[in-house]
Amino acid sequence: MFGFFKKESKFVAPIDGKVMNLSDVPDPVFAEKMAGDGVAIDTTGDTIVAPCDGELTLVFKTNHAFAMTLSNGVELLVHIGIDTVSLNGEGFERLQEQGTTVKAGTPIIKINRDIITGKGLSLITPVLVTNVDNVKDLTPVSVGQNVTAGNDTVLTYKVK
Repeated sequence: MFGFFKKESKFVAPIDGKVMNLSDVPDPVFAEKMAGDGVAIDTTGDTIVAPCDGELTLVFKTNHAFAMTLSNGVELLVHIGIDTVSLNGEGFERLQEQGTTVKAGTPIIKINRDIITGKGLSLITPVLVTNVDNVKDLTPVSVGQNVTAGNDTVLTYKVK
């Protein structure tokens, strides 16, 4: 009788840090939601994990970002830091290969915070649903709170 209600899904924090609204990210591509909608994390950790179960459909060759596709069709992008593509992979270590199916909490990328911040770059990490037309009720949670990678929920949503 209640089969038409869609189950709420969630993403957990991909890295330790403080959750912030996308609008506060110091890059207009993310702040103005041009790349997708979601949240950002002002990171304190050094290991980025999968925020959900799914396939690792893209790991950028510079290892500064990765994309996942979930079994429900939702596409997710985790972008580690701002302007970090300019490092050409320096400070990033890939732990999983593209095409791998992973579970929430699986380590994907390890970062060297000293190298990245030493170049004057921010480690604020946007977590974005890139195909927002496929979801509804995308809701940031834990904004302003410290979260633990693979543990605390940072976004909830329903599939359309």
